[in-house]
Amino acid sequence: MKIKPGVPAPGMRDRMGPTFDERRGVEYRQLRAASLVNRLNARPLPFGWTANPYRGCEMACRYCFARYTHEFLGHNESEAFERRIYVKLTDPGSLVAELKRARRSGLLVALGTATDPYQPAESKFEVTRRVLEGAVKVPGVRLSITTKSTLVRRDLVLLQEIAARSEIAVNFSITTLDEALARRLEPRAPRPDLRFEAMRALAAGGILTRLFIMPVLPRLTDGETNLRALLVRAREAGAQIAESNVLFLRPGTRETFFEFLRAEFPELVPEYERLYAGSAYARRDYVGEVEARVRRLSAEVGFAARRRDDRPVDTPSPRQLALVW
Repeated sequence: MKIKPGVPAPGMRDRMGPTFDERRGVEYRQLRAASLVNRLNARPLPFGWTANPYRGCEMACRYCFARYTHEFLGHNESEAFERRIYVKLTDPGSLVAELKRARRSGLLVALGTATDPYQPAESKFEVTRRVLEGAVKVPGVRLSITTKSTLVRRDLVLLQEIAARSEIAVNFSITTLDEALARRLEPRAPRPDLRFEAMRALAAGGILTRLFIMPVLPRLTDGETNLRALLVRAREAGAQIAESNVLFLRPGTRETFFEFLRAEFPELVPEYERLYAGSAYARRDYVGEVEARVRRLSAEVGFAARRRDDRPVDTPSPRQLALVW
């Protein structure tokens, strides 16, 4: 479907509600969601359902691949993605029914595949919490959460209730331990050390946790010192495994990221132009180098790691015994 710049897609126009809150220079609007939990019909993935409680993300990560999704709402300016957040409100009864459908399929429900389910908006609107409250009522449902936020600690008791009768895992996205660099790359995300503290707290509470080194940024976070430090900290915090993937620059993200590079790291622009010449993916030789580096370092520190592409494809599971993703 061709999107007209500045014009909401026909399917989105009637779902966009008015602004109902503003804080810290961020505008919050209602987005009426026919279904918060959505079945995937694309190629096989490590999950069969997705749930993204928010559209847009205040974390403002310079490399976020989901920025293009705001174009469907008629917002083409890059800053709108982090300053105009749409909150998906849904009826609790409908949410439980959606989770029951997901349970019957036996496939995993992934929260946070596009935007962070624990971004700052969650502290006020609690949409993600309502998803978890619904999951407590659907024993046997399979869930995973991906986040950069420490706010997930708020829901530890709910996560434990789910884990007692279902399958739940929390994936922490952490790209570097360098606080200054993290602040430039992910301006409104919690500090990396605080994320590891949250990982430790959840793991100590019996919740399966993973480290997501995603994305690995060429010449910024791909060095041995940084990668080794992340793997060691994740092992010490009780994570089960680390997964990594090199930066992906799809249209919409590419323009925003290169603008950031020109302002913050102009000396790296030629190298990124070389690595991403005519493609959203980095050159294969570079990707191979990074993947080999992560494998070697993980073996050296005694911690399991794999590429994102090595995650097993999700298949229906009538039982909730195997935590495979």
